[in-house]
Amino acid sequence: MTKMIFVNLPVTDLARSKAFYAALGFVNNAQFSDDSSACMVVSEAINVMLLTHEKWRGFTSRPIPPATSSEVMLAISCESRKAVDQMNDAAAAHGGQADINPKQDLGFLYNRNLADPDGHVWEAVWMDPSAMSAGN
Repeated sequence: MTKMIFVNLPVTDLARSKAFYAALGFVNNAQFSDDSSACMVVSEAINVMLLTHEKWRGFTSRPIPPATSSEVMLAISCESRKAVDQMNDAAAAHGGQADINPKQDLGFLYNRNLADPDGHVWEAVWMDPSAMSAGN
């Protein structure tokens, strides 16, 4: 059985966040969504659960960090360098922030970091392992 991962993110505006992640290419799964949460499918094994702050607090009493802080960076692989750029551009065009860190281009690896409207950090990354030298 393939293990699945559900990334749970507290969001301030569920509709805005759903639109943002849809613009990045994530698909809403209505079966696991309601007025207080949305399941955004990344792949067969990866889902992002967008939770209103009220719903989030039903799972944990730990405080929600401000949008200006980062407790985790979620890296997602992309099919090409162009796909990395497209995800970054879509983030900027839909309420997120592009290039929150300097882009990294090592030849065999290319990434750009973006933040969603609530400040959650994503790293869109393309990697060509066959281009890596033995020393890397």
